[in-house]
Amino acid sequence: MNLLPRRTAVLVFIAFALAYFLSSLIRAITATLSPTLTQEFALNAQDLGLLAGGYFLGFAITQLPLGAWLDRYGPKKVILNFLLVAVLGCVAFAMADSFRGLLLARFLSGVGVSACLMAPLTGYRRWFAASSQMRANSWMLMTGSFGMVAATLPVQWLMPLVGWRVLFWGLAALVLLAMCLLAWQLPPWQKVAGAADAEPLPAAKPSYDAVWRHPYFRRMAPMAFFVYGGLVAMQTLWVTPWMIRVAGFSPLQAATGLFWINIAMLGSFWAWGMIYPWLAGRGHTADRLISCGLPLSFVLLALIIAAGSGLGVWAALAWALYCMSCTFIALAQPAVAMAFPSNLAGRALSSYNLLIFSGVFAVQWGIGLAIDGFLALGWAEVFAFQMAMTIYLLCTVAAYAYFLTTKSHNQPTC
Repeated sequence: MNLLPRRTAVLVFIAFALAYFLSSLIRAITATLSPTLTQEFALNAQDLGLLAGGYFLGFAITQLPLGAWLDRYGPKKVILNFLLVAVLGCVAFAMADSFRGLLLARFLSGVGVSACLMAPLTGYRRWFAASSQMRANSWMLMTGSFGMVAATLPVQWLMPLVGWRVLFWGLAALVLLAMCLLAWQLPPWQKVAGAADAEPLPAAKPSYDAVWRHPYFRRMAPMAFFVYGGLVAMQTLWVTPWMIRVAGFSPLQAATGLFWINIAMLGSFWAWGMIYPWLAGRGHTADRLISCGLPLSFVLLALIIAAGSGLGVWAALAWALYCMSCTFIALAQPAVAMAFPSNLAGRALSSYNLLIFSGVFAVQWGIGLAIDGFLALGWAEVFAFQMAMTIYLLCTVAAYAYFLTTKSHNQPTC
């Protein structure tokens, strides 16, 4: 461990937070743009799911090499090189004139920002005291919620003034600014003598074996894929079509609803950062909180599905409560990292992140495929949405059941 002085730690956090803010804005912007892109490029539900999921596919495929590179080269070198690809992705999206062009640009954007959370979490594992890591993780997620808030009403307001292409040129410029701040503030990476990060890159495979065979990692894996991945899939895509096509919102009303959903998420992550150290000090572990709190999300999603169009103007509130209840799963990410020695933190985090964002891609595209499939059978649109969401709900409940019935070295559940 090379703990940073308090002032340096704050500046490092701010630099990382700006990059993660922008990555979350880029991630979430397709939800707000979905009505415009659907109309301009004649997209169906499957196309929309694939377009949103293309970002997460690019994000996911980098995770395993990213973990090895973070452990070996450190956060500074890795995040700066990756963000260059993010700039290219934003420029490509601004210039795209077809669905394929949009999809390629989203894929590049996903690759480019894929280090924006793992790089800081890897750095915090080395630079921050253990008591500060859960709080830093929660506040990074809070910063991401700021980015997702910025992707809602601000984007909707700017669209008539400048158009979506100019917005992506602006995002490219802001990512370049974030790169300058990171290059200025991040400390150099000091290798740990005798650690796995000093080995040649091909030797990383045994380290990944140690991660993927670890009982705690395996216990958390299905929930990372379905619950955490599904939360992101809802927040960054399917909440908006549900509000428009099921609840009857206008695009502006849906953007307003998504704005308040993301405000609620921001408050949730801020609250976790404040209260988790207090809860942990009283024996309330991440496992226990997840096992006790997560079932609320299943109940809320079941109510949303059952109510369908009957929720009307209350749909945004219902989705906000659902997303807030899912934030218990965010406690798993730093818990997974802390189950491994610091020289394996990058690999552990990136492996967990691979599961999350593979899940986002699968859920986003899978729900789109299911909706189009049910519509092709002649089902009503509202019922097609309800059945697709029901399939997703059953997957999350199964993942939670696996978590409850699988034991590991960590603390007992409720």
